[in-house]
Amino acid sequence: MERIDLTRIRECMRRADEGGELTIAFFGGSITQGCAASVHEKTYSYRVFEWWKRTFPKAEFRYVNAGIGGTTSHFGAARIVPDLLMYQPDLAVIDFSVNDGADDFFQETYEGILRRILEWKSKPAVLVLNHVFYDTGENAQQYHNAAADWYHVPHVSMRDTLYRKVEAGEYAMEELTGDALHPNDQGHELVAEEIIAFFRQVWEETRAREGNVQKEAAQEAGLRREDVQKEAAQKAGLQEADAQKEDSPLPPPMTENAYEFASRLTIREISPELAGFRADTEEKTGHLDLFKNGWIGKRPGDKIRFQVTASCIALQYRKSVSKPALRAKLVLDGNRGEARILDGNFEEDWGDCLYLEPILHHGDHGKHSIELEILDDGAETAVPFYLVSLITA
Repeated sequence: MERIDLTRIRECMRRADEGGELTIAFFGGSITQGCAASVHEKTYSYRVFEWWKRTFPKAEFRYVNAGIGGTTSHFGAARIVPDLLMYQPDLAVIDFSVNDGADDFFQETYEGILRRILEWKSKPAVLVLNHVFYDTGENAQQYHNAAADWYHVPHVSMRDTLYRKVEAGEYAMEELTGDALHPNDQGHELVAEEIIAFFRQVWEETRAREGNVQKEAAQEAGLRREDVQKEAAQKAGLQEADAQKEDSPLPPPMTENAYEFASRLTIREISPELAGFRADTEEKTGHLDLFKNGWIGKRPGDKIRFQVTASCIALQYRKSVSKPALRAKLVLDGNRGEARILDGNFEEDWGDCLYLEPILHHGDHGKHSIELEILDDGAETAVPFYLVSLITA
């Protein structure tokens, strides 16, 4: 791993040790959301949050969990402000390594997330987390960690730690997960232990570092205790003001970085032309109330038309486990010869899927038209087609 910068994490720890107020946030997919844990308090995220509370008892902590199952960093880049950054986090743990594909596209969307967080006004500390498929060892960490290294952001990998213990026979996979992916209570505990071990090491090194500087400062200058502590913090780069001054501008992006300022367009942000489709009038109750604020097509021939200005466009719609579900034909920029089909039927059985389908990537930046029309599949009754949002960049 390239040189990592622990300045922001150390600053969080210093403030916590002095009794400050901090918001600890987690952003990712189903494992972060807490899938397969018996109660949320046994998830890895909440266990890590509890470690911060135990370790720094004078501090006041707030907890944000912005995990949504079955979603990628592409969607994450578009929802990061309302679901994460609006809470002004001091520390953000980022997890998408088992939902993203291992390719350049998701490296770019992931980099967009990292840049948006690192440049946010609250200057959050960031830790990249790599979950893993425990039967194959697969994840996207090669691409994610390369982006993290570019910005000197630390990362903790379950493939390099917990998965290796499973490979070595220290744990049976079935002890940790029922589906080779989502940790059970014991699995969440072991994931949390790996993350906590990282934070504990940083804190121990920080205390030792500050203690050594204090000792040196006292020996050299014989200063009063209060002055020694102040000088030590300054020398160690731990004072908040100094840390902010030393926070250098981000390097140029490593990818084309089209998704740093991605937008999510729902009925709250855009008003398309409706010709049979209707806007969903039910109120959204939170970030996990997924199929709200969108548009519904119920009958063959129902249409909806958008005009957006972008170079990257994706459509987010529901794939339903209840069958049959309606399908829709999508036409981009009037090119009917390259129309594609959006199938509302989900072939898996774990629940309805918030599916995100890119339709334009690094295209010409300008105005684009999108038209959807419900197809006639001959079913007397079918699950309506639910268009959740457009993601543009």
